Formats: sequence, C-alpha cells, structure tokens
Amino acid sequence: MTKYTASENRYNSTEYRKCGESGLKLPAVSFGLWHNFGDNANYENMCKMCFTAFDNGITHFDLANNYGPAAGSAEINFGRILHNYMENHRDEMIISTKAGYYMWPGPYGDKGSKKYLIASLDQSLKRMNIDYVDIFYHHRMDPDTPLYETMWALDSIVKSGKALYVGLSNYDGETMRKAADILNELRCPFIINQNRYSILDRTVEKNGILKSSISEKKGMIIFSPLAQGLLTNRYLNGIPADSRVKTDGRFLNERAISDETLEKIRKLNKIAENRGQSLAQMALSWVYSREGITSVLIGASKPDQIIENLKMTQNIGFTKEELEEIDSVVL
Repeated sequence: MTKYTASENRYNSTEYRKCGESGLKLPAVSFGLWHNFGDNANYENMCKMCFTAFDNGITHFDLANNYGPAAGSAEINFGRILHNYMENHRDEMIISTKAGYYMWPGPYGDKGSKKYLIASLDQSLKRMNIDYVDIFYHHRMDPDTPLYETMWALDSIVKSGKALYVGLSNYDGETMRKAADILNELRCPFIINQNRYSILDRTVEKNGILKSSISEKKGMIIFSPLAQGLLTNRYLNGIPADSRVKTDGRFLNERAISDETLEKIRKLNKIAENRGQSLAQMALSWVYSREGITSVLIGASKPDQIIENLKMTQNIGFTKEELEEIDSVVL
C-alpha cells in the first residue's frame, strides 16, 4: 500500500463528548476491532477501515487481548497498521484494550487477579508495539478475586504509566459502585464503563449500570448497539446464507432469531424509514441519544459501512411519539 495521508477535514463534522467528569472526550462513534481484524481477515481491508474511520473523526480504536481469531491477532494487526501508516497520529488517537476473559492456559491467564491483568497488558503493549494505552479495562466481573485486588491492579497499571485511564466492562451497577469507591480511594482515574446496549437489549437499564454510571459521573460506551447485526437491513428478509449467524454462530445464534424477532426488526425498519434513516442509523442514534451515553462502538467488514453508520449523527433526536412506538415494538 502507498503512504497514508490523513484527511485535513477529519475533525470538521464529528461530535465529541466528555467521559463523565474527566477531561477525556470520545467521538460519537468509536471503532471496535472485535471482528474482522484477526488472522482470517484481509490486511489491506483492515488498513482501509482504520483510515476511513480516522479520516472521519473516529479517534477511538477499541481492542481486547482476546480479539482475533487467533486471540491477540487483532492487536498485532492494529499495531502493524499503526506503525506502518499512522504512527505520526498516535497522539490524536485513543487506543483501548481489555483483559478478563481466557487468554492462556493455567490459573494466571483468565479473570481478575493482579498477576493476570498486569501480565496481559504487558503482552498487549508488545503486540501493538506501543508504550501505553489510553484506556485499560477489566473486561468482566470476577467473583473469584477480591474486588479490591482487581482495582488495586488497575491503579498500579496507571501509576506505572502503562495506561492513562481505566474502565470497567460488563459490570453491573452495584459492583461498579463498589469498584468506584475503591478506585476513588486510590485516586485512580476510573472514567468509563463499557456495556452492551441496543433497542433490543435493555439489560443496562435493568441491572443498574446505566443509572449508576450517571450517578457516579462516569462515561458509558456501548458495544453491540446493532445487536450483532440484527438491527441492520441484513435480516429484513430472513437470515442470509453468508451472515455471521450462518458462518460463525458464536455470538449470534440462529435459534435465537425467531419469526417474532424478525417481525420486530421489520417494524423498526418502517420507523427508521419514516425518520429518513436506515435501520442501523436509527439504532445507533437511539443509543447515542440516551442519557449518560458517551459513545457507541461500531464494527465493520468494509469501509463503506463505517461511512453509512456515521450518518447516524445527522438525526439523533427522537420525538416522544417515536420513542413510544419503538418501545411498543420491542417491549
């Protein structure tokens, strides 16, 4: 590939929101590398997606130690892109990674011990060939490790200079509040929570994390706002043969897509059409418009999808009637 030159207009049309009370701002849309950045993906296409994201004001690139496949390969590939083409823009980027799920064999390659978290971040930094990440998350709650130990590990990581801020992912409201108390005591810059949320999945409203994030004045970044692709035009006429459901099935199972779910998607699509949006754009706008949300994470398999999803910022507001109609479809 030829040398990459970033667009001079990359900050002209993007909105940025602060993470709670911190000074850090994230773009309305952030780019997640959960899928399509593993060893089974095309490197040139990965590059083009990163370039397209950055050229359109997406400064935040979100990873985890186990993203692939194979685990770790997304960080390796992103590190290659960063150093081959985008290194002179590192200070314009927010790079985040996580640890908490299984990464290597034995008792020290999983969950929330200080041993695991520090070792995992060291490995992530080597894979990406960078000195620090901007945000380091504990990826999930771990009842087997004292909460204080996990928070102590996050604090020591910041104090070591290997992360600027820390976050929590997949926590519920009660556990997050307890963690926040510990981190506040340690004076650790805990600024953000990452959780799943979509029109179809309201778990964060039920488990208290959204309410607690607001009351604790933390940011909230959302993954799977498109419900693993269900809230796109891909499923309006049933399940396509080349969809992730058919080719993978780990995160979106065919048995879970009932005729009732497909009918809900078609009704939601009608509401989106009336708003002048695609279903995906409306789904992203809906999440971003909720109180307490800092940014929405999107994935993509090609650059055009990023461009289309970014159009969600053109119509973020919803009328009371639209919100009630959406809720009447899914609740």
